[in-house]
Amino acid sequence: MTATVSETETWWPSRYGADDQAGALNEIGPDSVVGAARLVRHGRVYDLAHVLHMDVPAFEGRMFCQELDAPQSVPGAHGLGFVIERVHAPSQMGTHLDGLNHLHKDGRTYNGHRIADIAAPHGTTKLGADTLPQVVTRGVLVDVAARRGVAHLDAGDVITPDDVAGVDVQRGDAVLFHTGWGQLWHEDPARYGSGEPGPGMALAEWLTDHRVALTGCDTWSYGPVPAEDPDQPFVVPQTLNTRHGVVVVENLVLGDLARDAISEFLLVIAHPKLSGATGAWVAPLAIV
Repeated sequence: MTATVSETETWWPSRYGADDQAGALNEIGPDSVVGAARLVRHGRVYDLAHVLHMDVPAFEGRMFCQELDAPQSVPGAHGLGFVIERVHAPSQMGTHLDGLNHLHKDGRTYNGHRIADIAAPHGTTKLGADTLPQVVTRGVLVDVAARRGVAHLDAGDVITPDDVAGVDVQRGDAVLFHTGWGQLWHEDPARYGSGEPGPGMALAEWLTDHRVALTGCDTWSYGPVPAEDPDQPFVVPQTLNTRHGVVVVENLVLGDLARDAISEFLLVIAHPKLSGATGAWVAPLAIV
């Protein structure tokens, strides 16, 4: 079943207040952080990010460019020199989180802001990545590929509430889905970017009912591509972002966690505070 927000229904103000910009990250409180920290028993750290470079899979029209400037020197007798690089790319590439200004419905974002009213030359005047709190919470991995007995799900496969049967999800958690699709990032980048499996609308509703703070997949977006309803592409992240303020992380590296059968962990996601940005490159850490 595909759920939609009707044309006449409004979804603002948010349950967190009309002026809120943090969305469901408000669900993470001190008890969430302390409880997540108690999950660290072995001191093992899993890096959940891909390396960014010029040939990474990218959504159509986006590209990553990094160039090294000529070496420079500093006057003095000690021979000091330095090099720097310059990067030109959107924040919506590689492993990244979406700001709550990224997606909108009929021109309105989370908490009902008109995108035309908050757009500025540098980004947006509200809901930029700089307004999102840094994330420290309990992470939950749902290994959907293992649950279905496959190496990876296929493009267009829909993850449903049946796939999370028995999973303990608590308020303020970050729920991540291992589909196995992420292995194609290296093995077949073209196929990786041609489609993806992902949570469907019924599961999105399940996540919001459980008051999760954040969710993500080992895929380049979030939700099945092709979509459940061909007339509503990307409706899953659109609904999570605009209606519920749930933050989405994309292009996660989850294979190592799945291999080691890690189902819960301390998740740390610190992001650069780029003013008005629609997202942020991140290197999430799962710690057990």
